[in-house]
Amino acid sequence: MSFFKKIFGKNQEPDQQEKPISPTGAQTVQGLLEQYGGISLDKQRNLHDVIGDNSWNIDMDAGEISFGPDLVFPVQVLGTFSHSSETWLWGWDNERSNIPPGLLQQALQLKKYGEDNDIDLLKNSDFDAEINDLHLIGMIASGMFGASAYYLADYGQGIMVATVKSEVIDRVDSIDHVRVSTVFPEFISLFEMNHKNAFGHYAALKGYAVNEDGQQLIATKEGSRIIAAFDDLSRLTRLNG
Repeated sequence: MSFFKKIFGKNQEPDQQEKPISPTGAQTVQGLLEQYGGISLDKQRNLHDVIGDNSWNIDMDAGEISFGPDLVFPVQVLGTFSHSSETWLWGWDNERSNIPPGLLQQALQLKKYGEDNDIDLLKNSDFDAEINDLHLIGMIASGMFGASAYYLADYGQGIMVATVKSEVIDRVDSIDHVRVSTVFPEFISLFEMNHKNAFGHYAALKGYAVNEDGQQLIATKEGSRIIAAFDDLSRLTRLNG
């Protein structure tokens, strides 16, 4: 059984030695997802705007992934998923692929975080997996390390999950309140979580000042305001922005 099913009980398909942008404090997969999932899914919109449906190529020696001659980005390899066995293998335990150590810095830091906080998803070298597990890992890494996005690179026999860093991706313009109002409902439809916690983290990482007013969170930024209302179980009931 995949980690996603065990943890959430749902089955939906939906200079790179960096350090986490801040200590997360989250000691569970759900906590990490609530903290980083919204902003990570938001960044995926930027990635798609830049690369579209372009094919990918990776140069392990150069530490770069490309989506055409003008779209070449530094890359960190997290691990791989096998289509045939439906298993995940972290890059730091994949001796057959000879991944350069410099491309495994984020994967190794996630391993240490998993060991320090007893998080099986991050510390176990391999496990049964499904596609949502790959997005889960990508979202956590993208958010924790301040990456521009994560990418699922399908190479036929499996899928490599990697993070990329690029000012080109980071500079993609979006109207923030419109982006939040579309990304957040999509995010909570894919994963089980505390909606109120997740919205607070997402809005804060988007640069909003977030204040609580009873069962509402009010996010303000540069004259724009988003109001998110929740029920007694912290489930989203209304999102206006």
